[in-house]
Amino acid sequence: MNTTDFLQRIDLEMIENPALLNSNDSDAAPTEEVKNETETDDGIEENVSVEDYLVDESLDVKDYVNDEYEPDGFHLSDEGVEERKETPIVESSSFHENLIEQFNSVASDDRDQLIGNQIIGTIDDDGYLRRPLEAIQNDLAFSQNIDTSIDEMQHCLAKIQKLDPPGIGATSLQQCLIIQLKRKDYYNRAIELAIEVLEKYFDDFIKKHYTKIQKHLNLTDERLKVIIHTITKLNPKPGEAISNDKAQYIMPDFILINNNGKNEIHLNSRNTPDLRVSRSYMEAMKGYDEAKKPTREQKETVQFIKQKLDGAKWFIDSIKQRHNTLLNSMNAILHYQKAYFEDGDEAKLKPMILKNIADATELDISTISRVANSKYIQTEWGIISLKFFFSEGIATEDGEEVSSREVKKILKEAIDSESKTKPLPDEKLMEILKLKGYHIARRTVAKYREQLHIPVARLRKEI
Repeated sequence: MNTTDFLQRIDLEMIENPALLNSNDSDAAPTEEVKNETETDDGIEENVSVEDYLVDESLDVKDYVNDEYEPDGFHLSDEGVEERKETPIVESSSFHENLIEQFNSVASDDRDQLIGNQIIGTIDDDGYLRRPLEAIQNDLAFSQNIDTSIDEMQHCLAKIQKLDPPGIGATSLQQCLIIQLKRKDYYNRAIELAIEVLEKYFDDFIKKHYTKIQKHLNLTDERLKVIIHTITKLNPKPGEAISNDKAQYIMPDFILINNNGKNEIHLNSRNTPDLRVSRSYMEAMKGYDEAKKPTREQKETVQFIKQKLDGAKWFIDSIKQRHNTLLNSMNAILHYQKAYFEDGDEAKLKPMILKNIADATELDISTISRVANSKYIQTEWGIISLKFFFSEGIATEDGEEVSSREVKKILKEAIDSESKTKPLPDEKLMEILKLKGYHIARRTVAKYREQLHIPVARLRKEI
């Protein structure tokens, strides 16, 4: 889990298991402190097996009441880490709630609200209504016991499509763009022509068959440029206008500290509670042990307590293992990409795959994959996704292996500097790379271009 999900998981476990407490609780047992850093040469602690902490029905209560049973808690030390400001996590209402609030202010009555809210609830995150009205009609009949007609639903949909941001509730990209244009100055001739292009020649427009459109509408080059500019300035995903209305923040999972010229990796411990087991639960076990003739209720209670104490101990030990696995993996990445971490120069990144880190840490590749997924590290030059450091290798003419990221950088620079009236096809890009010493097949060039989210040359062409 990333840091945000991990904190939520701890909160859930503390709710479900009363034997697991925060250190601030007066009932919390003492704990050992766990360092928030790990040297790469220390190796990995022995794995903790889930089976080691499952409840054993035959377990003697004396195992819990003797002085030796004192489950260690978990505390992540901040020693050596300078005090940092809290990274805020933005909490904002979803765009569905925003739309419902807007719609309810213009709805005719309660019935209108119910129908409109049902339609809004099926709008996807991009702002489109892709579910057929007939299906929503059935949903209303089953969930709300409302018998409505398609005409009535279309009437509600028309109101939704007048909400902000423009284009919301459209059933297609074509309709989305037209709705946005109609919210502008409709008597502007460029707007009128842009609407006509989208209504009559939409397929030709998205395929950039501009010559055909120009011929049909008898347009000059200048007029066509204005129309293209007008349409391309529209928002194809209006839902994001609400979703991204406020800044979003990433909570880093690791923090890179430069300690007198030596890079150190620390786990982000902010907001992580110190976990302990409940002292009163252990004392309850002692009370049961001292009872001469325990009742049936006492036996059931002690079994419940055993389960919760075992669960708390297993959870704390699992967190320790997570702590160790994350730090060992990140330290292996730091060691492998040492040149990059010296100054953040992307050109110094070495080709690195999951297997390289799996071999260095003696962990399974699937474990490294989960470590790298949705994790971020805070560095002097920004917060970076761990996936950024993984890339395949490509051999140059000299036999030197370089990261594919460097090749992608050359591709992007070539495309950024190309003539937009004559964009470079993949064959030309392949020749440019060849001149720089990278012998790459055309299909590989196409793959890297797609990974950079750059369209083919025909779709990059401008008038």
